[in-house]
Amino acid sequence: MLGLAIVYGLHALGARVLKRLGRSQVFFSYFVDQGFQVTRWLLWLIWLRIWFSGVDAKGHWAVLFALLMNVAMIVLIVLTLMAVVEAVAGVVVQANPLSNKDNLKARRIYTQTRVLARSTHLVLAVLGLAFILLVLPGAKQIGASLLASAGVAGLVAGMAARPVVGNFIAGLQLAFTQPIRIDDVVIIEGEWGRIEEMTATYVVVKIWDERRLIVPLQWFVENVFQNWTHHTADLIGTVFLWLDYKADLVPLKAEFERLSGSHPLWDQRVRVMQVTETTEWGMQVRFLVSAADSGQLFDLRCAVREGLITYLAQHQPQTFVRWRTEEESTIKTATSQPLP
Repeated sequence: MLGLAIVYGLHALGARVLKRLGRSQVFFSYFVDQGFQVTRWLLWLIWLRIWFSGVDAKGHWAVLFALLMNVAMIVLIVLTLMAVVEAVAGVVVQANPLSNKDNLKARRIYTQTRVLARSTHLVLAVLGLAFILLVLPGAKQIGASLLASAGVAGLVAGMAARPVVGNFIAGLQLAFTQPIRIDDVVIIEGEWGRIEEMTATYVVVKIWDERRLIVPLQWFVENVFQNWTHHTADLIGTVFLWLDYKADLVPLKAEFERLSGSHPLWDQRVRVMQVTETTEWGMQVRFLVSAADSGQLFDLRCAVREGLITYLAQHQPQTFVRWRTEEESTIKTATSQPLP
């Protein structure tokens, strides 16, 4: 018990020292937050392993206890290394905050950091499992017998592992080539959303109605999708109206310019009105406006559409499209005469 108390005190003292160092070096502060409990258990286990090696314990229980301590020590070492990785990732993310208005570079670095951190976690977990199998008695013989006598099973295992390996490689490719980043606005299978999270195997896309779309990493490498914020968040949006040929376009254009010019979401880049199509019963008028990002653009388009409809209803109600029917004068004359 005295040894455990000494280890506990040394660990607490070390954590306090690292916290104080964290005032100037943020890494130490992050590491203490991520690995405080794990390192405490690791130190206790190291002390217990040293104490147990000095005890002349024999029997199956002693062998089993030593084996369990070795497995637990490997697990704790892997978790400690994962805490180091998370601390490094936290330092990088803090140095590039996403709260900045122009956060394109920060989102790029954040995406690379998170994907690489998750990939490193996966590698550490695999290495930890490999070391655990090495310390387990008979694990090598079991593995060798499986490889020698189960070719079909090995083939099936390889086929089953293809998606995992493919997603892992795709994650590294996405981290370096950056077709998507955290907080990018994307269109996937007709769904509009933002990249909310990227793990080592999949991407979480937050849909506009609060749903979550889970997409494997490999999908982004093999399929075509839209990224509205790849280089910049600026976008141009459209508002379409079908109007009658009696519409007076000059005052309509003036009203459109007034509506968009006075709206705080318009970024003063694009403001155009054009007649883009005509048919036998009316014409299509397109209004182009621009905004700083997709969310503001959607609200601006709705505001412009509502304002234009209100203006037409009050000042040019005859311009709304309607169906017309005309009768030949001969038919009118024939129908107007009394029947014999």
